[in-house]
Order: sequence, then structure tokens, then C-alpha cells
Amino acid sequence: MPHPAQQQPLIDTFLFDSEELDSRLARGESPMRVFRDAREHADAMLMGRFRDGTPASELVPQRACIMDELLRRAWQRIMGDDRDVALVAVGGYGRGELHPGSDIDIMLLLASNCEGDRASHAEQFLTFLWDIGLEVGHSVRSVSDCERESQADITVATNLMESRLLAGRRALYEQMCDATGPARLWPSRDFFEAKLAEQVARHEKYHDTAYNLEPNIKESPGGLRDIHMVGWVAKRHFGATTLHDLVLHDFLTENEYQELISGQNFLWDIRFALHETAGRREDRLLFDHQTTLAKQFGYKDQPHTLAVEQLMQRYYRTVMELNRLNEMLLQLFQEAILYAHDHEPPKLINKRFQTRKGFIEVTHANVFRRYPFALMEVFLLMQQEPGLKGVRASTIRLIRNHRHLVNERFRNDLRCRSLFMEILRQPRGITHEMRRMHRYGILGRYIPAFGEITGRMQYDLFHVYTVDSHTLFVLRNVRRFALPEFADELPFCSTIMQRLPKPELLYLAALFHDIAKGRGGDHSELGAEDAWQFCIEHGMSQYDSRLVSWLVQQHLLMSLTAQRKDISDPDVIAEFADQVGDRTRLDYLYLLTVSDIRSTNPALWNSWKDSLLLELYMLTNRALRRGLEHPIDAAELVRETQLQARRRLKAMGVHHMTVKSLWRHFTDDYFLRYSAEEIAWHAAAITRTRREDLPLVLMEPQSARGGTEIFIYTSDRDYLFALSAHTLDTLNLNIQDARIITTEDGHTLDSYLVLEDNGEPVSDPYRKKEIVQRLQAALKRNGIENPICLPIPRQHRHFNLRTEISFVQDEANGRTVMELLTADRPGLLARVGYVLSHLGIRLQSAKIVTLGSRAEDVFFITDQHNQPLRDDALFRRIRDELLDLLGERPDTVEQANGL
Repeated sequence: MPHPAQQQPLIDTFLFDSEELDSRLARGESPMRVFRDAREHADAMLMGRFRDGTPASELVPQRACIMDELLRRAWQRIMGDDRDVALVAVGGYGRGELHPGSDIDIMLLLASNCEGDRASHAEQFLTFLWDIGLEVGHSVRSVSDCERESQADITVATNLMESRLLAGRRALYEQMCDATGPARLWPSRDFFEAKLAEQVARHEKYHDTAYNLEPNIKESPGGLRDIHMVGWVAKRHFGATTLHDLVLHDFLTENEYQELISGQNFLWDIRFALHETAGRREDRLLFDHQTTLAKQFGYKDQPHTLAVEQLMQRYYRTVMELNRLNEMLLQLFQEAILYAHDHEPPKLINKRFQTRKGFIEVTHANVFRRYPFALMEVFLLMQQEPGLKGVRASTIRLIRNHRHLVNERFRNDLRCRSLFMEILRQPRGITHEMRRMHRYGILGRYIPAFGEITGRMQYDLFHVYTVDSHTLFVLRNVRRFALPEFADELPFCSTIMQRLPKPELLYLAALFHDIAKGRGGDHSELGAEDAWQFCIEHGMSQYDSRLVSWLVQQHLLMSLTAQRKDISDPDVIAEFADQVGDRTRLDYLYLLTVSDIRSTNPALWNSWKDSLLLELYMLTNRALRRGLEHPIDAAELVRETQLQARRRLKAMGVHHMTVKSLWRHFTDDYFLRYSAEEIAWHAAAITRTRREDLPLVLMEPQSARGGTEIFIYTSDRDYLFALSAHTLDTLNLNIQDARIITTEDGHTLDSYLVLEDNGEPVSDPYRKKEIVQRLQAALKRNGIENPICLPIPRQHRHFNLRTEISFVQDEANGRTVMELLTADRPGLLARVGYVLSHLGIRLQSAKIVTLGSRAEDVFFITDQHNQPLRDDALFRRIRDELLDLLGERPDTVEQANGL
């Protein structure tokens, strides 16, 4: 719905010269050429003005008016004075809005069936529009068609409600408007309920957040469609013609109206630029366009924030404000339309708040001015009154208008501090009210550091939400562990949650864990200081404050240890246990880590990560029970694992001497890296397989390690890892973990933990058979060709990640650790395997970590004699060959500090 000043803009003759067009037609020039030239000239001029700084709010209605003129003239030339048909603009074009790539939606409205000459003329008209380069969306309907289809489909009714007559018979158009109007179809109550359900479903498609990395500026929450929603309801209920009519009906203040229009204008600028950049209709703010738009809008990189991050933060804050306005207006509509006849008197809660029609409201308009702490109290009451449907729109407005009272004095008020902590201690509604507090602009004022991260994006594929949205998702995830209805989601986490002495400490750690993002420096360290200060100020004990601060400081410790270190190594477990200190901290850290990973990018959470973190938790818990002064001895662990495996093998009918003969060639490393169950599974299969039947390929579709385990036993030779990785890659399997162990009699025991592209283990038996057969065939080949450099996926191409390769010595385990940080790409592991094999380097184990567009892989390597690498020249050669195979010139890449 347009701003009043946008309804009938005058067409600038520099954009469209009707006299020139008529003159060229009179001279006998081709109508198609004349009309096409006029359209192309107008579009070029509009684009030029936009690049010169003219806002889209002026150009969008201008383009609609130009198309009106072109369509009317084309109509007159082809349809003439046919009185039984009308040309009607519908949808966004009907509103008088037309972006560069938008479809021109029209309807040919008929008085009767379209037959004979009229059908032929209508076809000529539409063909002419396409021939002159217009993207036309069209329908041909009679009045009865309009009535029937509007009744069946709310979308059709909405499109017709926004229609405009362009040419033809006005009486016919008015007949259609009457037939589809609220007096006949979709009265305002039914219309509102249907459109509200439509919006809820649309928001759910985008996970109820506008804060996706590549948001849809039209359909996401807070996007243009939310503004349209307000306009549609206003038009249906009030007969409004502009959004400004809501001010006249006391549904918006003038300031709120200006905020709404300002937000719409910014989104129009973004959409106009998107259409220009893409050269077509495009409503997704893709990575392909974000940096281009940031430069076009004048943003520049700063020390701690990129230009693109600045643009996106403005975008996210704009849509957040639009989302707030949308919520308030829909609440007002709900009260006016759905509860108009509910005259039940209000019920008093206390002297500041009461309930009316199921919604909480203030008892008088001066409540927040007289009792500022009530700005916090309202959220606690929402938790304590479970029957409430929400906050009354008039009270939402008062909260918004009194946000300035949340200042230093407010934050130092003991009542406000007590109320905030009480909100965190409630049995229900913590996440809902924190989200509501954020939407109403209170949370970012009460915790100013949280206000700084509001709308802040991180320009990578790993963090799919803005920092504030991610933080609230973490809070939601830890809360779900405490609620019985979600106990089946992650049962072990829910069990641990029940024994936490003070869950509110975990909620505070969730709120503060990323609060220092974007400041420069270590966000964990800075956030820990913020958390400590906040806890002390809120009357918490030194012990509790230290625990929250430690959780914030160490919130990445567990995930980094699990994903980048060899947790089968007792020394790694001992070091981690020493850093954690006791089981209480371990419990809190484990739940925070699981929630953090699941909230960073839901697509990255899978059964393998679940299993990996659980394994680290169990091993650490065991170490803590033994006591840090009694670390687990590797030899003791080997003996214990062998004993358990022998028991299982005996039950499986494998003779103990057969087992002894097999194991005498296996190193201790094997027994440290595998469980007794896995070792028994391997041994039973190996002892039943003849040498001529190698390679042996086994699959465990759902292993205890949280994915599909593929085990390979064969004679050791060069390029086995490269061959295996390449084959698994061509099968679209994602390697999560690799364990490569060479026996003393020249065999190799290789395990790969893999997942399908959707993050699930392999479940289809035919798929399992295909994988086994393809691997067996590949492993029988001699050698491998230089892996082909496959194209990097679209999203990944926009992140300029410089490859870093570093080497450190793992003296305790007699091996070298090579760390590779690079852009993730198809076939990456096959190329690494090729280089290592080509240079005669043995791969002992690998930890594969993919963080969005970034691969952070760790390879544990030795020479052919299973000794660590010591030669700096060899390190340089590994770097050079890897960089060359990854498509990067070694001399242009900054070498990471290594040995």
C-alpha cells in the first residue's frame, strides 16, 4: 500500500516521452521497436538515477506509471474500444509498485466468454507485451471466475483487492470489485484469520527469524510481505487506501508510520539494487550480491567489521523494527476484529497491570513513567500468568515509547535486577520472554553489550544467524533440556540438566557467551569479564559468578578438543580434565557446547558430533572420578580394551589363538583408538576372510560413533587414503573422521565415519551395497591419477579464505600434526591424500572439521618408518604441492608459522 505522495506521481518526460512515442508511430515506424525503445530508455534512465542516488521510493511508483502508459497505449492499438473487456493491474503492480525485475501482473476481465475476434485480440495484446520485453504475469477471468476463485483462494482475493483499472469498461471492473468485496466474500474477521495463518506459515519457512545469512527481503519475517500484510488487513477492515489511513484510525502514531515507511524505503532500495545487480527479479540477499551492494551503498571495511557486515547489520535492525511494528499492528487488528464484541471487564493483577480479553495491559498510561521497573515486571507476569495470550498492543506501544527509561539508573535499581534474575528462575516461559524482551527493545538496553550485537552478522557460512539471534537460539536449546516435553530430543542432556544445582547459571552463560563479538580481541575473554561484572552486580556469589565467567571464557574448549584433537589419546583427556577441574563444570560446559553447536548452524549438528562430544564427556568424567593425580595409563587402557574384546570374540566363536596370531601384528595405537566392540567386529571379519579376497570392506550403518562406519582391511600400499577419499566423495558421502593404522605385517586398518549429504547415516541397504562394491573396485586399482580440481560451490566462492598449512610435533605419540585451514571444496581430502602419498608420507589419522565454507582438518602423519617428520624442506614441499593442487599459487599465499 503506497504512501499518499506515491499514488499518482507525474511521469518525468526524460523517462517517458509520450509525444515522441506518438510521433514515431505516426511516421510509420515498427510499433514493436517504438514500444521496446521506450521501455528500454525508461529502464536505463531509472537505473541511472538510482545509481546517482535517487531513492527507490521515487523510482518504483514512477516505473509503475510508465508501464501504465505503455500498457494503455498498447491496449488501445490492439483492443480498441471493446466494451466487454477491461485491463486490470493486480498484486504489487496493482498497488502501484514496480521494481526493475518485478512481473507486471495483469488480468483481462471479461463480461462473457473470450471467443472469436476478442480472443484473437487478447492473444495479440499479450504477445505484443512479451515481444517488447515485458515480464508479464496474466490471467483471463470473468466476474464469476473472480468470485469463485477468490472464495477458494485467499491469495486470489488479496490480489484482486489491490487491483486498479488500467483500460476498458469501468462498470465491469466495479462489478468485479463488488463481487469479491468484504460484503460478499472474506469479511474482515475471516480475512484476518486466514492472512494471519498465512503469515505464521510463511515465517515458519524461515525458522521464525529474519536473521538468516541469505535472507529473503520480501518473504522473511520483518520483510516487505509483513508490510503488505498490514496494508491488506487495513484495506479489508477499514477500506483504507494508504498506510497513512492507519494513523487516522488511531492504529499508528505519526512517528510509527514514519518508521514503517522508512523501513519500507530501505528495503525498496535493497530490492531495487538486487534487481539491478542480478539483472532479473531477485528477492534473496545472496552472498553473490551482498558485497556488491555494500560497496554501492557506500560502506567501507573498518578494523573490526567488514563493509558487508555493516550493511547487513543495518538490514537486520531494520527488519527487526518492522517485525515489532507488524506484531503490534496485528495485535491491534486482533483486538479490533476478533475481540470487538468481548465486553468482559478487565481483571486486576496488581496496581500496575491487569488483563483484558486475555491480554496483559497497564492499568493506566503513566505506569512506566511512574514505575520504570514495570518495564521488567511485565515479562515476569507473562511467565506467571500462563493463561495470557500476549501483551496488549497499546501496552506494547507504551513499552516501545518508554524504552529510554532503561538507563544506568534503571540498571542499578535493585528491583530491576531482582526481576531479571527472577525471570531466569521461572519454571516456564524463559525463552519466550527473553525473545519478547528483545523484540520490544528492552533486552539490548538492559544489557548494553547485547544491544551492540543486535543484528550483527558474521560473514561466513558457519554462523547462519546474527549473533543476537544465535544467542537466543542457544538459550532456547539449553531451556529445552529442562522441559519434560523435550526429554526425548537429547535424553542424556536432559538427564544432566535435572541435576544442575542452578540452571540459571547456564542461561546466563548462554546469554553472554558471544556477547563480545565484533569488538576486536578475544571475544571469550572480553565476554567473561562482562559476565563476571553482570553476575556480581546482580547479587550472585563469587563462586557462581566465577562459574558463569569461566563458562563464557571456555565455551569453545570442549568443541575444539573433540573436533581437533585425538581424544583416544589419554594425555589429551588428562589435559582437558585438568582444564575443566570437576564434574559440575563438565556438566555445565557439555550442555552449553551442545546447545551452541546446534544453534550456530542446525545443518552442522549430526549424530557424529553428538557421539563425539558424548565420548569426550564420558572419558573426562572417568578421568575426574579417578582423580587428576591418577591419570589413565595408556598400557592399562590397552590391556583393558583387549580383555573386553577377547570376551566378545569368544562369544562369537573366534578361537583365542586365532585372535592372538592376528593381534601380534597390531600396534598399541589400534587398541587405543577403537572400542572393544569395534575391535571384536574387525577381528571376527578379518579372521574369516582369505588373503585373496582382500580388500575387506565392512559397513556398520549406525555405529556407536554416531554415523556410518566403513572399515577397510587390505595390504598397505600408496594412495589408499586418496583412493578411498575420492571414491567416498564421488558417492556424495561426507567424511567426518578417518583413522589409518598400519600393522607390522604390511596391512592397513582404515576406518571412515561418513554421513549422507543430509547429515544422516546411510540407511538404504542398496546404497550400502553400492558403497561396498565401489570401494572394493577402487582399492583394487593400481595408483591414482592427479585429482581433478572440482568447482567450489556457489556460496563458498564469496569467502576469500587463504589456505594455511602448519606443522607441529606430537612428541608423546611419535608423529607430526599437520593442520590445514582452507576453503571447503569437493574432493579436498582426495587431494590431500594424493600429495601425502606422492611424497611418501604415511597418514595415521585425521580429524575432519567443516565449518560452513571453511575446512579445518588435522592430519597425524609420519614417514614410511612411522617416525615423525623433521625436515623443513619436506614441510615446504608439502605446502607447495598442496597449494598447487588446491589451485593456489604457493608464492602468493602467506605461509603459516610452522617448524
